[in-house]
Order: sequence, then structure tokens, then C-alpha cells
Amino acid sequence: MSETIRRRARRLAAVTLAAVLVTAGCAERADESSAPKETAKQFPVTVTPPTGDPVTIDKEPERIVSLSASNTETLFAVGAGKQVVAVDDQSNYPPEVPRTKLSGLTPNVEAIAAYDPDLVVLSDDADDIVAQLKQLKRQVLLVPAAATLDDVYAGIELIGKATGHADEGKDLADRTKSGMEKLAADAPKLKKPLTYYHELDTTLYSATSKTFIGQVYGMFGLANIADPADKDSGGYPQLSNEAILKANPNLIFLADTKCCQQNAEAVAKRPGWANLEAVKDGNVVALDDDLASRWGPRVVDLAQDVADAVDKASKG
Repeated sequence: MSETIRRRARRLAAVTLAAVLVTAGCAERADESSAPKETAKQFPVTVTPPTGDPVTIDKEPERIVSLSASNTETLFAVGAGKQVVAVDDQSNYPPEVPRTKLSGLTPNVEAIAAYDPDLVVLSDDADDIVAQLKQLKRQVLLVPAAATLDDVYAGIELIGKATGHADEGKDLADRTKSGMEKLAADAPKLKKPLTYYHELDTTLYSATSKTFIGQVYGMFGLANIADPADKDSGGYPQLSNEAILKANPNLIFLADTKCCQQNAEAVAKRPGWANLEAVKDGNVVALDDDLASRWGPRVVDLAQDVADAVDKASKG
């Protein structure tokens, strides 16, 4: 066989092989495109809120209205922010939320419906709003205030699944739980628990250990001076000035820094408070009001503030 013929034979073989590979590649891509994709965004999806019956959401929501600041934060954290068209007047995080004059405390069904939502996320059935929205054929997801940390994790997963972000919701819930557990594990182990007072407002309303915020403090082994006052207050008793002075807490946490402009200096000016151990030792902690009153994924930030305060107080 001449060299010219051999070159032609090699060229033909190469062309034939290339054609086979291209054909095989196209066939493989065709198989991939025709194969059903198992994604977290497949609908309809059925979710079961902590209260109420299971809710079946027919398709991925495109116009979500949120009437709860905590749930708004969770919606954006799981990746559903672009689907949210309106939030209530208390929702202020993240900064890009589409804030409106809608109220979660006194909801107006006509005002909500004006945004043409295909899903309304609530934390409370105020004024029987759930039934009113259902009458207008609007799908509703009721995710109430968390009573425990496990409720926080479950709520994150629930919102993720309901909005087409199940994987993101599961991942965020796991990371939130891990973050909380790590902070608790790294906290100093004290022979005697540090005592604390958590202030809701300047009229000295507080929160006991059985509340959600109380459980966050409990992770760090703190003793709540408000617990003895909890009778018929539902976990939120009003303390007297005398009771706080007598308890003399090691730590004071202020959850009224934004609403009432409270800080360590203001506290020290109250009658008798300058003599409190927490004030003298510099253990008056100014919390972010929002972090201290919401149950979304930023609970880790709140717990970090508590952890830092406990570490400082334990060294003192």
C-alpha cells in the first residue's frame, strides 16, 4: 500500500471515530435532557405546619406576602427573597425587603389581596385572617412563633420546602443548629451559675426561662431572676425595682435599646441600680431589639452576643 493510500485510510478512520464520538455525545445529552430531574423544587408539595392541617402547594410560589418579621428573614435566608413581593411594616431585614404598610397585628385582607399573592406567610391568625384569605382562594402558610429552638429549625425547613428551596432550608437549619450547639459547647463551665435579668422595656417586664429567649440563655447555664415572679404571666412577668435590686444579677441584658434608647449609662442612673453587681462590673449588655425578639436564622447572632457576655462575666 502506497504512503498516499495509508494517509487517506488514517484520515478516514479519524473522521469516522470523530463522528461516532459526536453522535454518542449527542445521544448522551439527549438522554440527560429527557431524563426526569429530581429536584427540591418539584411541585405540588405538601407541608405540615406546627399548628393546623397539612397544606398542599400546587406550584412554586412566585408572589409571596410575608406578615411576620421572623418569617421574612427566613424566606430571604433560604433563597426565596426574589419571590417575595410584599412584607409587613415590622419586617426590616434584610435591607432589601419590599416593606409596605401591611400589618401582621391587624391584617387587612383586601390590602393583602391587592398584591395578588399566591402564598401568604403568617405567624398569627389575627382577626381570623387565615379563613378570610382562603375564601379568596389564597394559599396560606401559618408558621407561629417558636417556643423552642427545635421549632426554629423546623420552621426554617418548612419555609424552604414550601417555597421550592427544600435543600437550602435543610442546609440552613442544620447550620443554625450546629452554630447554636457549638456556642453552647464552647461556653465556660462555671461551678456556680451566673444570674441574669432580661429587660423587655423600661416598665421592667421580663422573660422567664420557659420562653424562647429564656431557653437561649439556658444553653449557657444562666439562672433567670424572673423565674420566681412567673405566675399567670405566660412567661413574661413584670418585676418590681425592689425585686431586681434584691436579686442583684451578675448580668443585665437590655432588649429595649432601640425602642426605649436604653444602655448601660441609662441603667446606672436608675434609683439604686448603680450598686448592682452587673452595673459595677460592666456587665450590662445592649442587645439588638430585633435579634432578641425574632426566631429566624439570626438566632445564632443573638446567642453569640450572650456567649460573649458570659465569657466576659465569668473572667471577671
